[in-house]
Amino acid sequence: MRPSRRQFLQGGAAVGMGLLIGVRLDRALAQGGTIAPGVFAPNAFVRIAPDNTVTVIAKHVELGQGAYTGLATLLAEELDADWSQIRIETAPADVTRYNNLAWGPAQGTGGSSSMANSWEQLRRAGATARAMLVAAAAQRWQVPAAEVTVERGVVAHPASGRRATFGELAAEAARQAPPAQVTLKDPKDFKLIGKRAPRVDSPAKTDGSAVYTLDLRLPDMLTAVIARPPHFGATVKSFDATAARRVPGVTDVVQVPAGIAVIARGTWAAMKGRRALAIDWDESGAERRGTVELSAAYRALAAQPGARVRWQGDPPAAFAGAARVLEAVYEVPYLAHTPMEPLDCVLRLGADDCEVWFGSQSQTFDQLSVAAAVGMPPAKVRLHTLLAGGSFGRRSTPRSDVPVEAATIAKALGAPRTIKVVWTREDDVQGGFYRPLYVHRLRAGLDAGGRLVAWEHRIVGQSIVTGTPLAALRLRDGIDLTSVEGAANLPYAIPNIAVELHTTTVGIPVLWWRAVGSTHTAFAIEAFLDEVARAAGRDPLALRRDLLTGQPRYLGVLDLAAARAGWGQPLPPGRARGLAVHECFGSVVAQVAEVSRDSDGLPRVERVVCAVDCGIAVNPDVVRAQMEGSIGFGLGSALWSEITVVDGRVQQSNFHDFRILRIDEMPRVEVHIVPSAAPPTGAGEPGVPPIAPAVANAWLALAGRPVRRLPFSGLATARS
Repeated sequence: MRPSRRQFLQGGAAVGMGLLIGVRLDRALAQGGTIAPGVFAPNAFVRIAPDNTVTVIAKHVELGQGAYTGLATLLAEELDADWSQIRIETAPADVTRYNNLAWGPAQGTGGSSSMANSWEQLRRAGATARAMLVAAAAQRWQVPAAEVTVERGVVAHPASGRRATFGELAAEAARQAPPAQVTLKDPKDFKLIGKRAPRVDSPAKTDGSAVYTLDLRLPDMLTAVIARPPHFGATVKSFDATAARRVPGVTDVVQVPAGIAVIARGTWAAMKGRRALAIDWDESGAERRGTVELSAAYRALAAQPGARVRWQGDPPAAFAGAARVLEAVYEVPYLAHTPMEPLDCVLRLGADDCEVWFGSQSQTFDQLSVAAAVGMPPAKVRLHTLLAGGSFGRRSTPRSDVPVEAATIAKALGAPRTIKVVWTREDDVQGGFYRPLYVHRLRAGLDAGGRLVAWEHRIVGQSIVTGTPLAALRLRDGIDLTSVEGAANLPYAIPNIAVELHTTTVGIPVLWWRAVGSTHTAFAIEAFLDEVARAAGRDPLALRRDLLTGQPRYLGVLDLAAARAGWGQPLPPGRARGLAVHECFGSVVAQVAEVSRDSDGLPRVERVVCAVDCGIAVNPDVVRAQMEGSIGFGLGSALWSEITVVDGRVQQSNFHDFRILRIDEMPRVEVHIVPSAAPPTGAGEPGVPPIAPAVANAWLALAGRPVRRLPFSGLATARS
């Protein structure tokens, strides 16, 4: 029998835990690593040097989300290190030691899983190191280990007054046998977890010493840019590089699967050479439909039954017997990711080995993909993960597009070569990957007393995982689970529920975008629920509370956000409140938006009150920052952002026409974290989904008109 996805992940997690917790770094030595004399390296996640520094090995990439700080906190807590001792280093690509326990046998960062999958693993790594330091001290002082204490990086024997730092004990601790079992702290004894700690990545980012891929300079390195097809699906028919080769600094022009690569001694020369290319494109297989045509086709599909995702009760009978039936169609556009650091990668191809440097979000996929592209075993590809300036999903592509481009260029030129591939903002906005366009058709049946008795939700859009290596995990009976998350697990107690999906085939490349399916399902569900409340004459908060009986986490964040926002209390004229609640990646977030009408007639968000239940907040300040950043990110997309396609071509190119939130549009934000001793859940993405429906619901209360299509800027277009 084929194992279920849950069984697969549980099995992978169990295997990974054994591999990672027990491994000693002598294995790393066999793989070509080195450990300096006197350094204590009890496992794959920590090194303690004679100078008393504690280096935490981070298996997750730092994208700006605070992963480095959270991971260091987990280990330092059980080690009882002083925060000033802590240093951070990114782990190499090695799935046997650094796999993401939530993903099974794959190393990577995503799904807001960094703290959740590392919670016990890194604490055990820290506790193991602590026990070995204690054993070393007990042996040195000839005292029982039970009498030895550790606090803030100092090992002590209070009865005799003897003390030693971690660094002083490092060499002796390295000779101790790791304990078979360790006891982890009770949450009431935490000294770092749940407290504010300075981010470990801030100093280097502040003084400019932090190295991003764009900063990296290697000997004899050349820079490449690629001319990509103007239409998705087009290919090169022929090209003339004569003029491009005349540009000073241009060294080579080669055809690769992605298009025509221009290689030069600098980025500017490569870009000038690209502009001088003459390319004849074969567009016989290109996608020529645009947003208008796709929207119309999707709306027609939404009127027809789709593949069943969830079927509870007897929805047809419930609708037939309903006293009133409400219906609405919602639409969300294609969206680009636009991370602050554009895409880039440095690759050195040797005669029998390959090295890659970039902000890899999926080290296992990237290592395997590069190995296949250069024709080498994966063990011959060394991947160095650098800091990355944002991602929002863009750096985690199953096909590893950016490093594979570097690999194919280097291979076309012949080894040995060192190539830096650079994407401009325009390259990515016009030829990258996108959050899919989706259409949602919802119906609600009310009984004579105004109670919600039937719910139907049809979703139409592209699959993200079809045709990728993740299809085996995220595609079930033809249903892309990322398309329906947030809808398939609707938490509201409605007796009759139907959720259906139409998966479309379109030549526009799509990819997960921060909070993935919940970015569109939450908007449709929560906005429609306020329309239902209005039709039934119910307060939106009261309606949700009635439907969330038996859902304490939802009720907890709803009540907290509503109370702190002053729900039900009078507002100045011209203002209104709206709320929304949603769960994704294991965390539940409620937001109340306070909205006024701007001079252009569009919503202006004055204040957002956010309540989050993410289990224990490893670093509350990082959690607050993630909620604040998520609100700004989601609000900009809700108000302004949209990728439109005409005749198969993206119309936007940069921030001047793909609008994101501006600093003067950022509302006052208050974040309230629900106290919890439960293991941590996601924080990087769950703050995004509630903001768009919260603002839409405030606008419904203020203007009396529902918002059923994003972005809100379309309201002005609709009036003109």
